[in-house]
Order: sequence, then structure tokens, then C-alpha cells
Amino acid sequence: MVTIYKLEKLPRNQRLRKVASIFAAAERRLGSDADAVAASGAEISNKEFCYFSDIAQSLSRDPLFAGPAQAAFANAAEVFIRAAVPGETYDDAATIRHEVRRSLNGARHILLAETGRSQADWDFFDGDGRLDPTRRHVFPGMHVYLDDIRSPFNVGAMFRSAESFGAEKIFVSQFCADPNHARAQRTAMGCVDVLPWERGNLFATQGETPESVFALETGGIPLAEFPFPQQGLLVVGSEELGVSPQALAVADASLGRVSIPCYGAKGSLNVSVAFGIAMQAWAARLRA
Repeated sequence: MVTIYKLEKLPRNQRLRKVASIFAAAERRLGSDADAVAASGAEISNKEFCYFSDIAQSLSRDPLFAGPAQAAFANAAEVFIRAAVPGETYDDAATIRHEVRRSLNGARHILLAETGRSQADWDFFDGDGRLDPTRRHVFPGMHVYLDDIRSPFNVGAMFRSAESFGAEKIFVSQFCADPNHARAQRTAMGCVDVLPWERGNLFATQGETPESVFALETGGIPLAEFPFPQQGLLVVGSEELGVSPQALAVADASLGRVSIPCYGAKGSLNVSVAFGIAMQAWAARLRA
């Protein structure tokens, strides 16, 4: 550990970046499975909690921080020192982890803002920077087809939603944005690497589609009433034009269209948001 004395001797921006890194590492450890952390011997010690408290107290005395930031650091220092002597304040270890992790997270974001840095999605990953595919729950036969989704951000967000709600596989059309694009990877937060996917136009030629097909599109059956299949293919169309005529024709001849009722003046949703809502409804039906 870098001593408080050495930290305070560093140039201010360098010191704040270093502390943000220290807090981020501790936050990752607290975010890991408690049993796994205990088995590895990587639990945060009482000495470290005291160290974090000393750092936070030092930050609370920095006159270049605004009053609310100084108060947040002072509060974090109290949380860390209480964590060093559990029993009197906390009822269980889970509460300790939660309170300390929130304090680390809040302090770290203040430091990032002060140094002009933004939070990177990758900071939420574990120490190896990867998701654990063995922890996935998959609904066999839950497939998705991204039909010419143009925005890499939307593609990444849809991969994240698909992975979260148990999709087995994603198919992307020939002109869909690349899931490996940097912007897609940013919003997918590692899901592109653990969720199987394949590029190809499933509806390029006429013929029988090997599974039940339905489209997320306007003019269909309301979400709450739609008969989601045990296994099937959900088609989601482009941001501007919706589902392609070829894919829509196959869906209409199969299970049809599912629609999300909207009540605002806009009357529509971002495609990745709509997709997430539909996937949650499908997964909930399969879990029922």
C-alpha cells in the first residue's frame, strides 16, 4: 500500500487518480462473490479499512473540493472505520460490504469528476476483465435476430439485454452494425464474448423457417397478451425502418407481432429499450 505520507506528496491530479484506482480495486473485491473472496484470502482486512478511512479523511481536508464533496469524503471515512470494528454498528457482513462499497463508489466518482475522467464501463468488470460464462442461465431455444440495427451502441445494449434475460444465441443480419465494434463492445460490457452469435440473413431466400418466429413491431398483439413461445426467434428491426418486409412476412405467417403499448406524445421507444422490455416479458413467461 502507498502510505498516506507518499500519497499527499504526489501532485494533486496524480494523487486523486491513484486514490481512485485504489478505491476501484477495493470496490471490485467487494463486488465479487463473498465465498470466493474468502477462499482466496482476498478479503479486505481491518488494516485496509483503516487505511481507506485515513485516505478519505485526507481528501475531506482538501480545500479545492467543494463542501458537498468534503462532506462525502468525511462520511466515507466514518463508514470505513466502522467497518474495521464490525459488530457494534452492523448486523451482518453483507451490510458491511454494501455500505463500504457504496462509499467507495461515491468517493471514486467524485475523484473521477475532479480529474476530468469519465467512468468506463469496463471498470465494472472483475480483476480479469471478463464475464464468467459459467454463471449464465440460458433458456434453450430463445433466439434473437437483429435485422439491420445500424447503431453499434444499440447493438451492444441489445447484446447486454439478451444475455441478461437468458438468450441462447443472437443472429445479426448482413448489414447490422458489427458487435465487435468498439462502441458496441462498450455498451455490451463483455456480453458479446459470452453470448454466441452469428452473422447471416435468415430471411434472404424463401422457404420454411426452422423455428417459431415473431417480430417486435407496431400493430401487433400487446405485450401482456402475447403468447410467447417456449422456443422461438424474436426479430427486431432497424431504428429507422423497423423489421424488413421479408422477416415481417415470415413472422406474420408464424407467431405474428408483439407490440409495447405507449402512452406518451412520442408514442415510440428506442429500439434497444423496447427490445429489453420484450426480452424481460419473454423470460418472465418462461419462468412462470
